[in-house]
Amino acid sequence: MSTTTQDFYETLGVKKDATADEIKKAYRKLARKYHPDLNPGDNSAEKKFKEINEAYEVLSDKKKRSEYDQFGKATFEGGQEHEGFRSHDFGFGSGSAEDIFSNLFRSFRQEDVPQRGADLVTRFEISLEEAYQGVTKPITLTHDISCKRCGGSGAETSHLCSQCKGSGSVKQSRGVFRMSQPCPSCRGRGKVVSKACSSCRGSGSTSANETIKVKIPPGADTGSRVKLRGMGSAGVMGGPPGDLYIELEVKPHPTFKRDGDNIYADIPVSIMEATLGGKIKVPTLDGTVTMTLPPGTDSGKKFKLKGKGIPHRKSGVRGDEFAVIHIVVPKKVTNKLKEALEEIEKAYK
Repeated sequence: MSTTTQDFYETLGVKKDATADEIKKAYRKLARKYHPDLNPGDNSAEKKFKEINEAYEVLSDKKKRSEYDQFGKATFEGGQEHEGFRSHDFGFGSGSAEDIFSNLFRSFRQEDVPQRGADLVTRFEISLEEAYQGVTKPITLTHDISCKRCGGSGAETSHLCSQCKGSGSVKQSRGVFRMSQPCPSCRGRGKVVSKACSSCRGSGSTSANETIKVKIPPGADTGSRVKLRGMGSAGVMGGPPGDLYIELEVKPHPTFKRDGDNIYADIPVSIMEATLGGKIKVPTLDGTVTMTLPPGTDSGKKFKLKGKGIPHRKSGVRGDEFAVIHIVVPKKVTNKLKEALEEIEKAYK
């Protein structure tokens, strides 16, 4: 142990009446902060790290803490040096100290483990009729796939790593502490490439053009996405591929305007039809239907055709269609038509 005059409670930044949980929490926070792997070449950090462990070694033990409170640090000096320290719980579960810190710094070595491939997004246009009915359409895309020749390893041939003997990790000493880290020779793979794959040139993936069938459900709208699992970019180091997202865009329609699951259609009628009423033809996504127009219909009047809209993507319940009446006036006015219109005008007075 160190022969400095440090106060163990001050070292951990806790009060003398601190609970075991408070001491443990303080230790975990400081151990992460001053760990040598996060402070390479910083001798003061390594010294602080040893002091933190020395303090926790005593204060985490009920008997040793009691002796320290009564007799001070001298009780623990003068004996043989401790070989390392107990494996304390960092919140990663039980295990040896090297297992604990192997877990602690795993996040800093993501490049050494298999990784999932990137997700891809592509846009795809469909017509309103296709959005209404649902459709299965082919789509051609270019993306990276796992090399079929080497299975994504990047190696034509490989041999067992001589440094780690195939384990993928090596042990390294940090003062009184030993921990495992990925083997620098094979980068944690356990194998070393003898010859790069001739197909992918060692990358583990190749670019490919694929034509696939995309099933678009009824009710799709602009911004809707269709997910194709496993059709994204190839994974790294044998990791799984990402997903492909087809982002849909519904093209404008010459007749219908869409608002959610409802559609609107402008229906032209003559002055006579609007005045006297009668049967008129109205287009729908199912075909043309006949609707009765009541006498005296104003321009802009809306008539609902229930259930003639777009089906909801989840429930399948169809929205409605709204026929919007627009009175069309004649482009050419003859004397005879003028007289007739004058007579109609009198009806407004």
